[in-house]
Amino acid sequence: MYQKGITEDWSAMSDTAIVNHICSQLRQIRLDQNMTQEELAERSGLGRATISRIEKGQAVSLLTLIQLLRALNRLDLFDAFQRVSPEISPLQLLKEQKPQRYRASGKRHTTDKDEPAW
Repeated sequence: MYQKGITEDWSAMSDTAIVNHICSQLRQIRLDQNMTQEELAERSGLGRATISRIEKGQAVSLLTLIQLLRALNRLDLFDAFQRVSPEISPLQLLKEQKPQRYRASGKRHTTDKDEPAW
């Protein structure tokens, strides 16, 4: 059953086990939306037989996975792949900041007094 918030130990699973898990989750998402394989096939542009093979654990291309998730309105599952900027510690941030200025320096005027007379 598809459950949010539960994480799998992906590193302990074989590649085949990961594919089977993802495929069964796709099936569960489809069923949770009360959608038949035929309806998903029409929405995704894939064949019903392809949907059936995928749900049984056949590996799919990334393009096919995107088509399925788009048809299921679940592209949000790719959010984990968005680039996240590394968190900088507050101390490191202070070290990298330029010193803060507290007043502006006035314009520096050169006068004839500053230049030597030749």
